[in-house]
Amino acid sequence: MTLTTPQNGDRVAALERRHDIDALRVFAFALLILYHVGMFYVADWGWHVKSTYESTWLQVPMLFSNQWRMALIFLVSGLSVSFVWGKYHPGVFALRRFWRLLVPLLFGMAFIIAPQNYYEALAIGTIERGFPEFLGHYLTGYEFPPQTFDGDDHPGWTWNHLWYLPYLLSYTLVLIPIAMFLDGPGQALRTAFQCLRRTWLVVVPVLPLMLCGIFVFPHFPYIDHAFFDDWYAHAMYGTFFLYGFLIGRNNGLWAEFARLRWMTLGLAIVSFTMFLAFRAWLPEGATTWQQDQVYLGVVYLNRWLWIATLLGWGYQCLNRPRRWLPYATVAVYPWYILHQTIIVSAGYELSLWQLGPVIEPLLLLLATIAGCLIIHHVVVLRFSVLRVLFGVPVIIR
Repeated sequence: MTLTTPQNGDRVAALERRHDIDALRVFAFALLILYHVGMFYVADWGWHVKSTYESTWLQVPMLFSNQWRMALIFLVSGLSVSFVWGKYHPGVFALRRFWRLLVPLLFGMAFIIAPQNYYEALAIGTIERGFPEFLGHYLTGYEFPPQTFDGDDHPGWTWNHLWYLPYLLSYTLVLIPIAMFLDGPGQALRTAFQCLRRTWLVVVPVLPLMLCGIFVFPHFPYIDHAFFDDWYAHAMYGTFFLYGFLIGRNNGLWAEFARLRWMTLGLAIVSFTMFLAFRAWLPEGATTWQQDQVYLGVVYLNRWLWIATLLGWGYQCLNRPRRWLPYATVAVYPWYILHQTIIVSAGYELSLWQLGPVIEPLLLLLATIAGCLIIHHVVVLRFSVLRVLFGVPVIIR
């Protein structure tokens, strides 16, 4: 596969990987980790456990990233699928995705999520200290008292932050017949999307998102990660996943994202400002329906503009080899699986020491990074079984 750089059409580099996509994936999951550290401290936002040092000023930066961080992750996931699609028979491709996503999900639900539920139950006060006993109850489907931890309404394992894995698996399976259609009679639809330029690249992707907001959101207004009744989340994240697949490796579309990067950045800043204060600039006398439609338009425009900006700047600045990138690309999956358990566990224990609103969050961030690094580098990478359980490629010597 050869790719042309956006500024120098006659300089073609033969690349094994798209380094900017790898870098965006690392960035997206690093932001997710930082966001979950913030959830321990942001005021008025419920979470598994909370610090006594809650802060209201965190709400704006958290709200800023919350508008597009998961959409970016699903879009990058769709991009990744587009680069391997066609290398395998669809059936083999499906089996590979099952193996890579389902095995870490089941392992994570059984053993990685359990400490989160334990510390959440401790914080609520429904259990006493003693993790081995709690783990035994958790693994055997013990019916805990109501509201002991998130997802305890049905006896069994919970997936907490690992909800991304079953959602990604389901979208991938749904995508297989869609991709086969796009390779055949639907090829014109893919071409039409990849030919979007200028204003059309800003406006057209927002329209399906608006349809999600108008027709799906009123019936499923909460994203609860429960899968079977989470249809607004499926409509939203599934759309971004499909966008990533459609964007794929089309050089012209990537070059257009890069060419528009300053414009989309400026519009994204304006759209987020409008999002924060949208009621202040609405005309007097606007009906509730009109307000809702305007709000939806601002939300989805803001969401797409930030993603388009990241794609454009990433392609322009990050599409080159970096020493740290191969290691970070492999580390993303284990760090994603581990990070929230470390945050919840370390956060709860640190909160008992009353270290203050500066030292405590710094130590929590340090503990999260150190915990992920040590477990991944010292433990997971050394054992083939753990590599499989954490979704890391196994090295055959």
